[in-house]
Order: sequence, then structure tokens, then C-alpha cells
Amino acid sequence: MTKQVYIIHGYGASPASHWFPWLKEKLIADNHQVLVLQMPNSSDPKKEEWLETLANKIQNLDDNTYFITHSLGSITLLNYLEQLDPLPNFGAFILVAGFSEPLSSLPSSLNPFTLKKVDYKKIISVTNSRAVIAAKDDYIVPFALSQNLSNQLDASFYPVEKGGHFRGDDGFITFPLIYDILNNMMKTV
Repeated sequence: MTKQVYIIHGYGASPASHWFPWLKEKLIADNHQVLVLQMPNSSDPKKEEWLETLANKIQNLDDNTYFITHSLGSITLLNYLEQLDPLPNFGAFILVAGFSEPLSSLPSSLNPFTLKKVDYKKIISVTNSRAVIAAKDDYIVPFALSQNLSNQLDASFYPVEKGGHFRGDDGFITFPLIYDILNNMMKTV
């Protein structure tokens, strides 16, 4: 069964950044549909513009829909899902280096993304599986914040000893762990 996978990048990134092109190719080779969203003004993101991009690009949210997000893309996805009414059941998501509270390491202009507390129960109730990946040595998003997010979402948590912020600069141009987790999620549905 073909799945639709959306990959949502974070602050300062693009669809060509980090491990996104590699993951897209792997999933397309498995006959899945993959869209790496181009988020507007990624060096100066505006919450409303990012939510609008998701609203315009995400079609037919259902059990065959999967999301993979990185950093700021994670809270953007959660904000987007929460505002849907009704929020339909969908496959799963993997949040990489996700956070849901303001970060001192990022510009305060990004605080609107984390201002409103997300209704986690609403999101948990419609997803088959959820996962969060975090590196203990992440120098942008503190490990504990990703762990908190994982707890709030009742998600499987995958701690990585050394991964930094999982960027190309950290050596992450491939990311087999995500691919494996996603394949397991797709099998269990």
C-alpha cells in the first residue's frame, strides 16, 4: 500500500538540506509518495505563513499519511494538526529534535511557534504511532525538551548518544534510524 510521507524542515533549512534528499529517495524507491515541503522564509519564519503552507500542501489526511519533521518543523506540525476540526485519524509522525517551549538558543522571533500549549490528547487520539528522536549532545534543542515533548505526546523515544542537531554539519546526510522507525510504523498499521 502506497503511503504519503510529508517531510517538514526546520529553521534555516530547505528541502535540499541535511538528510531530507536521502530519505526522500529511499522512500520513493519503496513506492511511497514523498513531499519535502518548502517552508517560506526559513531564516525568518512566521508561524502563520508556515501553518498556511501546511494547510495548502497537505492533502487527504488519513491512515496512509505520515509526517517526518525536524526541529521547528515539529511544533509547526503539532500546531497545524491541533487547529484541524475535525482532526482525522492518520498514520504516524516522527519528530526529530522537536521542542514545544521557547529556546534561548533561537531568536525570540520564533517564540510565537511555542506560545500556545498544544492539545496533545487530541493529537494522540488520532495517530496510530508517534516517535521522537533526540541527541544527548544537541546544541540547539536541549535533549530534555525533546524528551518532554515525547512524554507529552506519549511517543516512543529514541535517544541518540552523539547526533548534535542532526544537521548536515553534524554529519547527517543520511539517517537510517528514521527510515527504520518509519518502516516499522508502516508495517504495524
